[in-house]
Amino acid sequence: MPGTRIIEQANGKIQHILLDLDGTLADTAQDLAFTLNRLLQNEGHQPLAFEKIRPVVSHGATAMIELGFGDALPADKFKQLIQQFLDIYQNHLTHKTTLFPGMTELLETIEARGQLWGVVTNKPSWLTDPLMEELGLAQRAACIVSGDTVEQKKPHPQPMHHACELMGVSAAECIYVGDAQRDIEAGQRAGMKTLAALFGYISEGDDPANWGADGMIEHPREIIEWQQRFNLNQV
Repeated sequence: MPGTRIIEQANGKIQHILLDLDGTLADTAQDLAFTLNRLLQNEGHQPLAFEKIRPVVSHGATAMIELGFGDALPADKFKQLIQQFLDIYQNHLTHKTTLFPGMTELLETIEARGQLWGVVTNKPSWLTDPLMEELGLAQRAACIVSGDTVEQKKPHPQPMHHACELMGVSAAECIYVGDAQRDIEAGQRAGMKTLAALFGYISEGDDPANWGADGMIEHPREIIEWQQRFNLNQV
């Protein structure tokens, strides 16, 4: 991953793409569902259907433990389950994880244009970094900002600003794409255009239309279409 670069003066065009990891760049749900179900079985519980687990994946380990075990666990038991969950997941990062359909082509298009792309996730770096390595993306990403890279996490804009510093670009030149409300809020607060990834892990209780994103997409290829639309509107 490149080191910090001097931020160049924005030329008024939106050129670079920043992506959330789970549910936007990569379809990690199968490996995370396996992790939760293995933990449930270890604790003497019945596994959950994948369809029930998938919408919760973007909300992290805490939400998944609450899904599987409820939210009334003693604090020490909850902490123990979180650690066991992470230990299992660390050994199953990419057994079934792949990029979402169309994402490979998107990244190739961005790179062919000489533009930059990167990842901003709340996933801790000790999981993010090996995951990106195993997907063959660590050296291609212009930045990888994890949940522990800077002091604050999304929806705080600090990770977004840090990503811009690493890439040497301004927030106004970037689109941030994510599948959770906190993604859209973080991008907006940083001064970026935002897109809600409807192909991601969105639960029945979520309403992306109310997140305030600049657009909503059903497929990664639409990111380029929105980029062109944003730039035309600036002319």
